[in-house]
Amino acid sequence: MADLTGISVEYYTRLEQGKAPRPSREILTALAQGFALTGPERGHLFRLGGESPPELPTPGSVVRPGLLRMLEGLDETMPVTVHDGRLDLLARNKRAAELLPPADGTGPFARNLAYQAFATTVLTDLLGDSAEQFLRVAAAELRTALSRYPEDDYLRSMLAELTATSPVFRDYWERGEVIASRSATKQLHHSTYGRVSFDIELLHDPDRDHWVMLYTPRDDA
Repeated sequence: MADLTGISVEYYTRLEQGKAPRPSREILTALAQGFALTGPERGHLFRLGGESPPELPTPGSVVRPGLLRMLEGLDETMPVTVHDGRLDLLARNKRAAELLPPADGTGPFARNLAYQAFATTVLTDLLGDSAEQFLRVAAAELRTALSRYPEDDYLRSMLAELTATSPVFRDYWERGEVIASRSATKQLHHSTYGRVSFDIELLHDPDRDHWVMLYTPRDDA
């Protein structure tokens, strides 16, 4: 294993025996790569070494098959969507497709929730009186995404475009807000279904940095 990690046999042996000094992040990274550790295993290794786990270089691009089956199984129960840590919509079930605006469009950012919030009116029109809070959250979530992936060309390009083209975005962005709410109540003004209310819960898949958004209909809907 010392050969696979690029660590000297002597130092690796001392690590195994618990006689080596606390390993650096570089050593922990080499060990994680050499052992081909999964995300949770890598995080556990770094915590054992007294370091914070490394962030993903980029969110996963493929939704887990089991999660997709869950979305399909909830088709007749509630709307469910999946977006990644860059706020790109990756999947949604039939109920979500009926409730929410079309996800397809033109341009590289057409499926991004933050971009839709400020470059179109489809989501703000749907939210009505609660649109202001949605815009606050969209700008704050984009800030969070950029803090997690600071060198991501996609996010940096989108930030530059929104800054150049949307005065509304600039106003919210300059507030510098960071919002970490994982539950909310939303009231939508739908052209077909009228006024409908949902309790929103967000579940996180840290291995791929995917977020599952569950829309539970409220009793007063």
